Amino acid sequence: MKRGQQKRISTPGQQANHHLIGAYDWADDSVTWLSVARKNSPQFIRFLEHPLVECYQHDVVVLVLDNASFHKSAAAIAALSLFEHRVRVFWLPPYCSTLNPIERFWRHLKDQVCVNTLYPSLSDLVSAVEHQLHNQNQLDSPSRFTFS
Repeated sequence: MKRGQQKRISTPGQQANHHLIGAYDWADDSVTWLSVARKNSPQFIRFLEHPLVECYQHDVVVLVLDNASFHKSAAAIAALSLFEHRVRVFWLPPYCSTLNPIERFWRHLKDQVCVNTLYPSLSDLVSAVEHQLHNQNQLDSPSRFTFS
């Protein structure tokens, strides 16, 4: 470019975000997830209700949590205390999220869906991610992530 003449590059639009909150079940390599627009305490509490109320109503549940602010908020701690008789929480040290098994799954998910692929829209990307998440919970899927 010549000095004083800045080239304009068109972009697809405004930046948009979409988040997933998830839990990995080590016993059967399944994943429970919730799609959210923002990661915050109310969404995290909403996510906790699914495994603790619907999936594992009477089982002891082990949660491995990092130090995200929405994990340690007063509202989240209060919600976890309602299930303290059957929930064991292991808090990871700060900046050690690689110790959390779900982080390995997120890497696998990104490798399966996002590597060398440009989606025309965020909704197409979200659809591809959710398709892969459904495949994870199918026992005969060749793209399943397992720890074994």
